[in-house]
Amino acid sequence: MSAKDKLLLAARDCLLTKGYAHTTVRDLVAASGANQASINYHFGSKEQLLTRALRDLNTEWGELLFAVLEEPDGTRSGPGDQEALWGRIIESIQANRSLWFVNFESVASARRDEEIRGMIAGGQELARTSLARAFARLEPDSDPDEVQAAGSHYLALLVGLAAQWLTDPERAPTAQQFAAANRSPGHRR
Repeated sequence: MSAKDKLLLAARDCLLTKGYAHTTVRDLVAASGANQASINYHFGSKEQLLTRALRDLNTEWGELLFAVLEEPDGTRSGPGDQEALWGRIIESIQANRSLWFVNFESVASARRDEEIRGMIAGGQELARTSLARAFARLEPDSDPDEVQAAGSHYLALLVGLAAQWLTDPERAPTAQQFAAANRSPGHRR
């Protein structure tokens, strides 16, 4: 494995265990076995290395989410399957806590990094389309305003649900509770 690949793997591991803000050059050198100069040689800076690894992790997170939105047999969920969908999302949050935390932390990093902000915006657009399809039965070629509205609605629900499961899993809503609340009168389906 090349020094560049070792650095990327080390950055990935450090992001998952320490987070973006707490990963130091020393951590990256220790985890990769590479020397400090190789970080600048291959990536330009510690921040650029971490951003590259963050992009890869956000892609991985998106792939996990998109897989969760499909039925286990690869088909789409039916209109009454919101409880099953939320259940699979909750299971994904529990099984991939570090990856979900990295995704949340990347939002904080977006404040100072245009590349991260653009990466997140692109990922959110894909998520909105997938969520609109899974929950509201809207195809990507449906009315763009409807896809945007429904996808944004479900993305907000997803982010709120994930925040609860990451920070207070003992009191976070179950899939059954979450789906029931979304079926209540006057609430968007």
